[in-house]
Amino acid sequence: MPSTLDSSETLPARTPLPTTIVSTFPSLISWRLGTFLLVIFSLSFLAILLLRCLLPGMVPRAFSLFSSLYLAGTIIFGGGPVVIPLLREYMVTPGWVSPRDFLLGLALIQAFPGPNFNFAVYLGALATMGTSVPSFVGALIAFVAIFTPGLVIVLGFLGLWQNLQKRAWFQAILRGVNAGAVGLVFTAVHKLWQIGLVGGHGAAAGGQPLGGDPWLVFITAAAFVSGKWFGVNAPVAILMGGMGGIARWAIFIR
Repeated sequence: MPSTLDSSETLPARTPLPTTIVSTFPSLISWRLGTFLLVIFSLSFLAILLLRCLLPGMVPRAFSLFSSLYLAGTIIFGGGPVVIPLLREYMVTPGWVSPRDFLLGLALIQAFPGPNFNFAVYLGALATMGTSVPSFVGALIAFVAIFTPGLVIVLGFLGLWQNLQKRAWFQAILRGVNAGAVGLVFTAVHKLWQIGLVGGHGAAAGGQPLGGDPWLVFITAAAFVSGKWFGVNAPVAILMGGMGGIARWAIFIR
């Protein structure tokens, strides 16, 4: 029986990880500076974590807001919707933001360009309402807190990238991290599905599963199909969803 692989044929080589980033930054971020940034960041992370554990309820709202979003920006892998359930835990559970305002803000943010981390700015403004901290300061605190960890970590690893990129064990770690991050994205999407229906009052205001409303299930499916198989971009899909929501209101609710 003939072999399926000729002796002259070879298995395709694995695609190497992109290295364009190395030629751009090596002169700016040395391995010493990268290591320094990672050490400083690790110490700041531990200090904030200790203060949260040792002084619960004794720190000002501004610090609590900063520490919550600083931790969220540190432990989030996968980006996109992964951050939303954690932000809900940090903002809604302490009572800083109502469940309804959280979901309404989330729907509003999806209609604008930019990363989901921008949602933290909206939450920061709401979290400081009724305190001595002005809302615009709360928004600024949230912006700095959630974006700083990622920026520092990326800059730190840029300094080490030249030494690590060719290591087989490091590439294996990156592939595993990427697979885990994809799994987290699916988990976050499922959680959003479970709370995506904005209710009116009481328990319903905290969000209900989208699956309880066939019309919203249709809108969700239409957005998925149009984006995956027909190339409809995100702003158009969001606009179509809004129009579907208006139609639902006009037909069933008004």
